[in-house]
Amino acid sequence: MSEPRQILVTSALPYANGSIHLGHMLEYIQTDMWVRFQKLRGNQCIYVCADDAHGSAIMLRAEKEGITPEQLIANVQAEHSSDFADFLVDFDNFHSTHSEENRELSSLIYTRLRDAGHIATRSVTQYFDPEKGMFLADRFIKGTCPKCAAEDQYGDNCEKCGATYAPTELKNPKSAISGATPVLRDSQHFFFKLPEFQAMLQQWTRSGTLQDAVANKLAEWLDSGLQEWDISRDAPYFGFEIPGEPGKYFYVWLDAPIGYMASFKHLCARRPELDFDAFWNEGSQAELYHFIGKDIVNFHALFWPAMLEGAGFRKPTAVNVHGYLTVNGAKMSKSRGTFIKARTYLDHLQPEYLRYYYAAKLGRGVDDLDLNLEDFVQKVNSDLVGKVVNIASRCAGFIHKGNAGVMVAGDAAPELTEAFIAAAPSIADAYEGRDFGRAMREIMALADRANAWIADKAPWSLAKQEGKQDEVQAICAQGINLFRQLVIFLKPVLPVLAADAEAFLNVAPLTWNDHQSRLENHTLNPFKALMSRIEPAKVEAMVAASKEDLLAAEAKVSTGNGELAKDPLSAEIEFDTFAAVDLRVALIVKAEAVAGADKLLQLTLDIGDERRNVFSGIKSAYPDPSKLEGRLTMMVANLKPRKMRFGVSEGMVMAAGPGGEEIYLLSPDSGAKPGQRIK
Repeated sequence: MSEPRQILVTSALPYANGSIHLGHMLEYIQTDMWVRFQKLRGNQCIYVCADDAHGSAIMLRAEKEGITPEQLIANVQAEHSSDFADFLVDFDNFHSTHSEENRELSSLIYTRLRDAGHIATRSVTQYFDPEKGMFLADRFIKGTCPKCAAEDQYGDNCEKCGATYAPTELKNPKSAISGATPVLRDSQHFFFKLPEFQAMLQQWTRSGTLQDAVANKLAEWLDSGLQEWDISRDAPYFGFEIPGEPGKYFYVWLDAPIGYMASFKHLCARRPELDFDAFWNEGSQAELYHFIGKDIVNFHALFWPAMLEGAGFRKPTAVNVHGYLTVNGAKMSKSRGTFIKARTYLDHLQPEYLRYYYAAKLGRGVDDLDLNLEDFVQKVNSDLVGKVVNIASRCAGFIHKGNAGVMVAGDAAPELTEAFIAAAPSIADAYEGRDFGRAMREIMALADRANAWIADKAPWSLAKQEGKQDEVQAICAQGINLFRQLVIFLKPVLPVLAADAEAFLNVAPLTWNDHQSRLENHTLNPFKALMSRIEPAKVEAMVAASKEDLLAAEAKVSTGNGELAKDPLSAEIEFDTFAAVDLRVALIVKAEAVAGADKLLQLTLDIGDERRNVFSGIKSAYPDPSKLEGRLTMMVANLKPRKMRFGVSEGMVMAAGPGGEEIYLLSPDSGAKPGQRIK
């Protein structure tokens, strides 16, 4: 038998500036299933991750919320950790890039690169916000596209015509942070000499470390010639100061991947049997795998291996790249309720439903995965409840009733037993190669065979016949043994189902090799339902709750990203756009809470010549909605009606405030009458 492998696995670091959604969960669930498979096989497999906690965006959000960046990232880390745990993602360590381990390692790698001559310095001309006192990243500059004259475009590309350009080419540039007109200033920046690693990267990217499609895409970068990479940012910036360079900070993408090393080092301090150097030094015999999305390939498959090479550390064994998540065939949408946060999903559905569906759809490639909600319900109910759990529920009752819960010895279907054992290498190969979809298809094919055999033997019919009890017990014992093998094969995907099945089977935690053995003369515990069907109504409620989140955001004066605009210039619109809004005075005739909705009030509004039904996410500020009745407010009367689970919303009332209890309906001056237009 071969020696257990030493494997270190990472997922991309979630940014500590927002909530986890189902698109993010695709990666962490995929990685977790692969790690659980390796552990089930007896390998030493360590899974580490961390929050990506640095950058201007975090600094600015913390300032807007009136807290320190440290407080912000601590709050987000607690939320992220809870979401991952409840989705059964079992990290060995979940850390933060804002850690002493990461500071030390980032400084070490930088100084090694600098001392080896891989760092260059030169002056860079950038836009500077004179009001905010900071240099502006491209995404914090807006202006008129120099190609097509489209307004309100970002500093590096035009969303209307697709042109790319330098921020200095924008016409009428404005700071997206303060609204001020930026000025050009020079600053010394530090660059990593990436072109010096061109030959190494051409060989490494074609060495089997990447999927072919990814290697082909990277070849376009390599063939066109690599450029030096700017690794510095000027103060103010939330991150690590560059050693010996006051006021200069590492760009977030330099220290983010080093966060993998830092998280592992943090774990090593708690687990003395782990040796940091054995996993990260050049010549390491351990395996290192990164799981990432296709949007960050250049950082992980060009910059990162070059940094490691230049600093004298080992490179990854492989970088496993996946595609994006779509929902119902389209990009996730807040208005359709398909931009679903992890917590919103967990509020309505069991995590293993989604884990299985992702597994059933995931292949080795970088194709996007579609979460079709109707298919999701059908597939989970059919495969897990109708096929796998059905075997145990069919057989357990007869064993308890007819033989006091004891499984008899003997193999009633040796051909099936052998077929299940023979299938294991192929299923293991699919898991190893991250072809989870093939693994699930092969497992469900076995479940179909088991169910067909039980249906053919029909123990429920035999149980009614005299002298057939021994045959019934033999059939049902065989069924339970086949169920046990299926549970072993599914354990990386469904750890809770596996634990519940182990409790029912009255066995210790199952390992992969247990599929080769059988339970005979073995006492089962009483059978309890192992998994319930997905109720379509719960999926509908999840989608509706995601729409409610959007409605709550609309209750604020917003910058467009759901956050309160402290400076109105950061949310500028054209006058013609504003003039198209039909604002009316509205009398609140009736106000009541919406059953089944946490945030919504249903308002009946009189706008003079008609009455409108409007749903508004302001319940937290008005717990006694009846007090709103008889009050005048303002509403958008020409907003397109929106069909919701609770009915049709025919407009939007105007409100402002940071949220929670601090949401305030806007009211006209005294003397206004329902139906009057607001000019």
